[in-house]
Amino acid sequence: MKPITIFAVAIFATLALAHAAFADPTPAEKLGWKLAMHSYTLNRFSIDEAIDKTADIGIHYMSISGSINLPGTPKFKTIRTPTLSDEDLAKIQAHMRERGIDPTFVNMGVVKPSADPVQCRALFDAAKRLGIDTLVAEPEAKTMDDLPKVMDVVEKLAIEYNIKVAIHNHPKPSFYWNPDTVLAAVNGRSKLLGSCADVGHWKRSGLDPVECLKKLDGRVITLHFKDLVPGGIAPNGLHDVPWGTGDCNARGMLEELKRQHFHGAICIEYEYHWENSSPEIAKCVTWFNQTCAELAAEPEK
Repeated sequence: MKPITIFAVAIFATLALAHAAFADPTPAEKLGWKLAMHSYTLNRFSIDEAIDKTADIGIHYMSISGSINLPGTPKFKTIRTPTLSDEDLAKIQAHMRERGIDPTFVNMGVVKPSADPVQCRALFDAAKRLGIDTLVAEPEAKTMDDLPKVMDVVEKLAIEYNIKVAIHNHPKPSFYWNPDTVLAAVNGRSKLLGSCADVGHWKRSGLDPVECLKKLDGRVITLHFKDLVPGGIAPNGLHDVPWGTGDCNARGMLEELKRQHFHGAICIEYEYHWENSSPEIAKCVTWFNQTCAELAAEPEK
């Protein structure tokens, strides 16, 4: 590509993002929500391909997993996201701008901070360098007795760096599978600490996602949003389907988030039909936009 063409593309992308910033707010924006593609959804592809697939579906935000696939040969090179170089970050952000995606990732993770202050600080340093304001994390703990020590370190650094830490829940028997454990980790601590509510994993653990959200009222920082049905060989016998067609009560979850006045990123983490999930994700986006329009038009309860 000639330099003048590269320059023209960059100018066009900048103008497109500027126009979006001054356009009338969408229903989701009126509700305080950002729909983001979680890169783990597209972990069979390089980050450049993931950006392209995200843009093609019409999504303007992304969250980044704890590891990232850099373009390369013969396929791609997988690295831990906190080790991403400034040079590679600049290339990724330039590509995001070109495709009309906000170049700042809404969050990063899952990462695993420990009670070791040096190791934990390295994660926060990486987040600051990468422009990340929210870490999706599973602080290292095996028992409830372990929690205070690791959370003391995490809280101290969250306050120092002004970076949110959203505790993620993998399914049972993961330590954080139950929202009661997440609450035990954050109760009495800074509001910078809260939950990354993986609603599908709650369902896989035999819990009601709407009731889990209610338990975490005021502590939900971000979400890995899913709708699931039984079948296949997916974890715990449940797999993703387009939102609104599964058993997770997707609308009920959005209604609850509106009731809580949740403001933040709702991240698509679609873990089915890995090689060709875009058509189903597009259906999720259509359902989400329609539901947001309905919820935004409804009076507050």
